[in-house]
Amino acid sequence: MTRRFALSVGVITVVIAIITGTSWSDGENAAPTSSTTTTVETTTTSSTTTTTTTTSTTSTTTTTSTTLPTPIAPPADANATEPVIELGKISIPAIDVEMGLYEGIRLTTLDLGPGHWPGTALPGSAGNVVVAGHRVSKHQVFLRINELVIGDEIIFETEDGVFTYLVTATQVVEPTDLWIIDQTPAFTATLFACHPPGSTAQRYAVFAELAR
Repeated sequence: MTRRFALSVGVITVVIAIITGTSWSDGENAAPTSSTTTTVETTTTSSTTTTTTTTSTTSTTTTTSTTLPTPIAPPADANATEPVIELGKISIPAIDVEMGLYEGIRLTTLDLGPGHWPGTALPGSAGNVVVAGHRVSKHQVFLRINELVIGDEIIFETEDGVFTYLVTATQVVEPTDLWIIDQTPAFTATLFACHPPGSTAQRYAVFAELAR
């Protein structure tokens, strides 16, 4: 009975020694040997490269310069003769006008029909087309010029084509108001005649713009 018990105890002890990692020799304790476990940690570094693309846009502005016509000065002698040059025809349906259009503003030219002020824009061109005409003498082409209202048509026919202008305003001005013949980049026209009828005290001016 005694031997069996000792064997049984010895087996149990050996099993315990193995589990605890202690070296066992001849049933007695000896210096323990530690079992070392080495853990290697690997750190992975992820590098991200960001590329920024800058797009440069160059804006080019083109400026177009327009050379405007230059009106001649009022003639020193309004009664002097000048060449007869017919430019085409002018029609104003609202006041029953349809006549030849001539180059010049001397009285000898205006006696033939309405005259285009030399040096101002030609019909259909950038600038101000300036036309003068008699009110009560000769053919009286602009007798009813004061009846024109906004939106009425002024039609020019030349070798370059047919150009329709629409009345935008009317105004009574002084004979010295030469600003009415000024040129601008806009496509405009100005008609004028003496005012009131039978007098040269003032001028009746009609302003128009080219219809698009």
